[in-house]
Amino acid sequence: MTELTLAKALGSGLRRALADDDRVVLMGEDIGALGGVFRVTDGLQREFGRDRVMDMPLAESGIIGMAVGLAFRGFRPVCEIQFDGFIYPAFDQIVAQVAKLHYRTGGSVRMPLTIRVPYGGGIGAVEHHSESPEAYFAHTAGLRVVTCSTPQDAHTMLRQAIACDDPVVFFEPKRRYWTKGEVDETVLDEPGRAEPMGRARVVVEGSDVTIVAYGPLVATAIDAAVAASDEGVSIEVVDLRSLAPLDLDTIEASVRRTGRLVIVHEAQQSGGLGAEIAASITDRCFLHLEAAPARVTGFDTPYPSARAEEHFLPDLDRILDAVDRVLGRANALTGWSQR
Repeated sequence: MTELTLAKALGSGLRRALADDDRVVLMGEDIGALGGVFRVTDGLQREFGRDRVMDMPLAESGIIGMAVGLAFRGFRPVCEIQFDGFIYPAFDQIVAQVAKLHYRTGGSVRMPLTIRVPYGGGIGAVEHHSESPEAYFAHTAGLRVVTCSTPQDAHTMLRQAIACDDPVVFFEPKRRYWTKGEVDETVLDEPGRAEPMGRARVVVEGSDVTIVAYGPLVATAIDAAVAASDEGVSIEVVDLRSLAPLDLDTIEASVRRTGRLVIVHEAQQSGGLGAEIAASITDRCFLHLEAAPARVTGFDTPYPSARAEEHFLPDLDRILDAVDRVLGRANALTGWSQR
């Protein structure tokens, strides 16, 4: 076991993928000589050469287009989109080509392509650097969409994504890049040791309320569980991990135990993943629910300036207020509405 930040765990995952398979190539803006904006790829170009860790022009559509061609030729390209808000120039390539080529060719063409996307807010960035575009891609059939919340998952899930024959959009919570944790870099060396990439995980067990979170807000949900326990409320926290496909079975099993559901994400509420989860779990657990599912999300506005982002992002108080609501205990934990 090695203690690594989430960013360093991603880098170690990329290093293992490059070392284990000569078909793996990394592509992105400033990922080589600079080592990436967040230094995730630091040292990889020196170690593996410019033919395998490639600095690309500032042209996201061109990066993905080239990666499609490489995947056709049997490579396993890993593309870095420097910031979440810069993925939109490549949107057409991803949803119209990458997601559909396997299906359109009757399975004869594989797209083993991984697209890394630092996403979300909380770092005081400028405009277009704090987006949460995951719902666009989760809505697109043919793409796997995953996100990590811990250094261990960052390392393991990235290697699983690169080894997967399906195209994977891999969202990395940038405000958690500096979170440290123990990482077992050998977990994939033996079959069956690692959890499947598409499975959700119960990270805190509880009996009163289920909180479903993913990426940057898993840590905040865990903080909510700790705070609520001081008031005698037992919260179960589910880390979604996979956004497409959704592991609804794990969520359903939790909600059948607790009878209440709160869903948390940074992205705007309308059309977000929270709505899909709420609808699906209501279908599956209608007779077990003691209250309507609650959502705690970003607001339906463009992402604000850095000085205002703390008011936009879901925080501990807003999550605990939703817990109050599904318990029918208005403001018992936080006094939110009085603030």
